[in-house]
Order: sequence, then C-alpha cells, then structure tokens
Amino acid sequence: MKLKKIMAVVITGMMAFSLMACGSSTSGGNSTSSKGKDDKTITVWTWDDTFNVPAVNAAKERYLKDHPDVTINVVSMAQDDIVQKLNTSLSSGTYDGLPNVVSIEDYRIQNYLQSYPGEIKDLSDKVDKSKFADFKLNSMMQGNKLYGVPFDSGVAALFYRTDLIEQAGYTKEDMQNLTWEKYIEIGKAVKAKTGKAMLTIDPSDLNQLRIMMQSAGSWYVKPDGKTVNIDGNEALKQAIVIYKQMVDAGITKQVSGWDAFLAAFQKGDVATVPSGCWISSSIQKAEDQSGKWAVAAIPRLGANPKSVNASNSGGSSWYVLDKVGNSDLAADFLASTFASDNDLMNELVPKIGLVSTLKSASTSENYSKPVPFYGNQEVFKDMADWTTKVPAVNYGLYTYQLESVMSEGMQAIVSGADIDETLKKTQAQAEAAVNK
Repeated sequence: MKLKKIMAVVITGMMAFSLMACGSSTSGGNSTSSKGKDDKTITVWTWDDTFNVPAVNAAKERYLKDHPDVTINVVSMAQDDIVQKLNTSLSSGTYDGLPNVVSIEDYRIQNYLQSYPGEIKDLSDKVDKSKFADFKLNSMMQGNKLYGVPFDSGVAALFYRTDLIEQAGYTKEDMQNLTWEKYIEIGKAVKAKTGKAMLTIDPSDLNQLRIMMQSAGSWYVKPDGKTVNIDGNEALKQAIVIYKQMVDAGITKQVSGWDAFLAAFQKGDVATVPSGCWISSSIQKAEDQSGKWAVAAIPRLGANPKSVNASNSGGSSWYVLDKVGNSDLAADFLASTFASDNDLMNELVPKIGLVSTLKSASTSENYSKPVPFYGNQEVFKDMADWTTKVPAVNYGLYTYQLESVMSEGMQAIVSGADIDETLKKTQAQAEAAVNK
C-alpha cells in the first residue's frame, strides 16, 4: 500500500469528528447546495487572521459589489484542522459541511490531487496560467490541467540588521549577491564583534535545507514527484554541508517552535532571518528596530553552478471543491479576484504585506513604495523581481513525510555522522516508507 493511502486511512480513523456546518451538498459543479437550487452561497476555509483571512475578506468585498445576490462566508481555522477535516471527509466521500473554496499549502496539494481524483475542480478554462510565476504552477497542475489559483509568493529573502552588519565591518553592498559560504564568513565576524548569532536553527524544521535545495532546482523527490531523491542529491548534500558549517562555526542560535523563532529576532538576538517573504510582518512588529533592517536576495550555494540567488519557502493557493455544490460560482469568485484583479493585489500589499505570484501585480503602485521600516527600501519591488527567478521544482506527494525521515539523518550528521553514509541510510528509510 502506498504511503498516501496509509495516511488517508490513519487520518480517517484517528481524526474523524463532526465538521463545521457551512452549508453544502454532495452534488457536482452545476448542482445546488443544501439550501436550495437558487442559493448563491460560497464558504471559504483558510487560516491566518493576519494574512489569508483579510485577503479573502478584501476579495469578498470587491466581488460582492458586482454580485450583490451572492453570500460569501469566510471561516478561519488552523491549517492542521483544515487538513484533518479535508482528509476525513474526502476519504469517506462525505461532503456535508465542507467549504466551496479552501486554502491548501503548496507542499500538500499534489497529495490531494492524486489521492482524491475528481474532488478538486479543474480551473483550466477559468484561469490563465501564463499570468503567474512559473515556479508556483508546478504544484497545482496535472498534465496540462490547472487545479488552483496561485496566491502568495513564498519567495525567500535575507532580512538583516544593518547596524549589526556594520559593526562587524560590512556594508549593504557586501550583502548583495551572497553565497552561503560568504554568509558564514560574515556571520563569524558578527559573532566576534557583536556577540550576536547570525541566524536561528530549529532541529525539527528543515526550512533552511528546503530553501538551499530549491535555489538549485532540486527537491527531496525527482521531477516525477514520486522517486525519492536523497542519496546522490548534490544540492541537498551541499546544503547539509553549509548547515553543519554554520552550526560548527557557532553562528547559530537553536530554538524550538514558532514563538521562540519570532522572539529571537524581535528581541535582537540574531543578525539575520533567511526565510520566506511572509516573515516580514513579524519582523516589523519589533517597532523599536525600525530603520535598522534591510532585505537582500537569499544567498546561493557557491559550490553548485545551478544555484541562484532566489528560492521559495512555503506559500499556499486557492482551490474549489468540485462536489460540494456551487463550484462554478466559487470558480468565478476566484477567477474574478485572485486570478486577475491587479487592484486587489495592490490593496493587499500594505494591508497584509502580500508578494503576489500574479505577474502583472508587480507593476502596481504599492510595489514601488519605499518601506520606512527597511530604511525606505522598495522591498516589495525587490521581492517581486526575485519571485520571477525562483527555480521550479515538483514538491511531489510526501514533502513532510520525507522531511520527518530526513530530520533524523540531519541530527546524526550534526552530531558527527558521515554525510554520505547517512544519506544512503536515509534514502533507504524514505523509500521503505513511501513504498509500503
């Protein structure tokens, strides 16, 4: 039995509980909801009250101006709860209580498309995929069919404290076009001159490895999205070498969990935050540090000629559940807003700090406005530019499952285990898990 089938069975058995009643039916795209054939209600499930939720509410407000007969309900819940509820219902073919539109993380969507064929609506005739950043499309396509509306860019960036970098003897110019090898060199100087760590690491979160790998167009699986790609993956090995060098150099601050990660830079304990652009709003919460931060392109792997100063970390997109009811109306809502509305994207720049993957949004007025917190740098314009350079990879079905296996290998390597031998063992363990 394949791992995806096992996961569906386990989740169904362990996490079956009553779904929130949002009003839906078990019928198809042109069918009616449980409220009747004339009902025009769309329910949206998403997470993050500071990002996705206000984005949907802004889209809702704009859509209802031209469609006053439509009702749109926005339901905020934790991402893990959304995952659990979707798996429970889709694996049992029960649609009552499910939403019409749902946010799904890019790392997860292929598992839904392949585990539950026919459940996610094909939006190929509603959305022009050529309007979006190429790297964002891979995760939501099967063949030539597009199943989602791309939303936020998780483009990686290097957020850094200009004052600490300057105390270490470096300038903003030195932070441009960086390799990770040069980054470590600067980190050593920062530690020596300021006593501050260069970055945080969380042994349970391998985000840094993902960023480094994708900068070279590589992932835990090969381009087919299924074949495990750990042993013999040069980009992964090089990323591990860099990771261990940072730890050995003493320039990292170990944290555990999200709150500790945020506290590290908000309290001034680290000089840089290499992360997805979405972390910007959390950095800016440290108002006393305004004017002391700048943003540069993410470093590249100096030992890998395919690696570029652009990568991605996270991100999600919008999907329509085809068998819930009102799926054509839900598709029109997405097509009219997130798939085409530049004014909406422009509105969301100052509102939530959105870096959109809609290409035309990069010319919107707010993308070119200087941001005082970052020393009046036009950070959104820079991030939009980096978004166009992110290498596309196939995240496949098992990102988090494979990373769970990989994290054990990483702990062994950091503790001194041989990299090549550990990667061989990890490859075998990962293949065994996937092929059960």
